[in-house]
Amino acid sequence: MKKVIIIHNPHSGNKKNVSDSLEKSKEIFKKYGYECEIVKTRYKGHAKELMILMMPVDLVISVGGDGTFNEIVSGNLKREKQIPLSHIPVGTANDLRDLFGLGSDILKNIELILDGKNKYIDLCLINNQPFVYVAGFGKFMNISYDTPRKQKSKFGYLAYLGAGVRDFFRPLDRYDVDYEIDGIKYKGKYTLGIVSNANRIAGVKNFYKDVKLDDSKFEVLLCKTHKKDKFLKSLVDIGLNDPSKAKGFDFFKTDNFKITFNNKLRHPWTVDGEKFICSANTYEIKMTHMQFRLSKDAAKRNCTK
Repeated sequence: MKKVIIIHNPHSGNKKNVSDSLEKSKEIFKKYGYECEIVKTRYKGHAKELMILMMPVDLVISVGGDGTFNEIVSGNLKREKQIPLSHIPVGTANDLRDLFGLGSDILKNIELILDGKNKYIDLCLINNQPFVYVAGFGKFMNISYDTPRKQKSKFGYLAYLGAGVRDFFRPLDRYDVDYEIDGIKYKGKYTLGIVSNANRIAGVKNFYKDVKLDDSKFEVLLCKTHKKDKFLKSLVDIGLNDPSKAKGFDFFKTDNFKITFNNKLRHPWTVDGEKFICSANTYEIKMTHMQFRLSKDAAKRNCTK
């Protein structure tokens, strides 16, 4: 019999609903020929530790927020022999739900995963720290990790929206940077930057209209507007058009990006919604690959092969 381990962050989502669903899921796994073990995380960083020390199994499924999955991916990256991974998002924004082709029903999601396909997809590294779908700096990028957990539990995605509205009225910081893409050097001043490999970011579905998860490329979006009225127009333009064509932004599609800040960042980068603590002023983003289990629909829609 094959074996699957579920790593569950009990602080994410509706605690009773998630726990009850996971207990019921054992019968589903049995039907598909899997022995299932559920392990709950106890502290920040525990999921990464569990992944590093785990004995070889056939599949590991993360159940929690995007930060929990990032920990599991980070641990998997340190293993000599990596394990195929999947993820059932039960956090606040759940941006990875579309990437894996899942919905809100946990038991249905488990069936979609077990019926799905293993795919080697792109995985970005920022100063050798992996991120699954997004990293960013500047305006709004601290909201995901600065919004208190109690507010996220009580108000869900509305907690992020409220924080975003409040942050909009704060001063716009401009960062003087030197950066390099595909061997070409650039200079500029930017208020925010987003590096991503996903079609849903900050709760916005189809953020990019045609993103493939296995094309060995990621998207870089840099906002150069610094006046609030123009900044707002740029954000509206993103909502109405493909961000790669939005006014006030520089856009690149690449597999390498190196950026050096000539003035201090007000807030640390966000990496998959979590704070990225790094004392360097230069950040290098490269690409590797990892095997994930996607639903059949996601594998067909989001992959090239």
